[in-house]
Amino acid sequence: QVQLVESGGGLVQSGGSLTLPCAASGIVFSVLTMDWYRQAPGKQRELVAAITGGHTTDYADSVKGRFTISRDNAKNTVYLQMNSLKPEDTAVYYCSARPPLKSLPITWGQGTQVTVSS
Repeated sequence: QVQLVESGGGLVQSGGSLTLPCAASGIVFSVLTMDWYRQAPGKQRELVAAITGGHTTDYADSVKGRFTISRDNAKNTVYLQMNSLKPEDTAVYYCSARPPLKSLPITWGQGTQVTVSS
């Protein structure tokens, strides 16, 4: 059974930090590209960061320099470290998995809420 489980969300003050882990099971984790998306109320889901099986990373312009995506293939876990958080980072954060060179995820986690207070 394919499963992605996010955790680590919560309430943090502006300028603070959070790290979101996403644990995967039932998939060949090491070869998959892992993504972090977020969706704020009334807005479309947007891609925040991605990391390939070869550890190549990519970021949305809005989070470059503040967020870091990483993965631990031994633990089947992908992380999103978020620093210098802003109120506009408030959203539900989702991780997803997709095959190499493909654009559509094959599975999603349930999401974790991040709220940044001003």
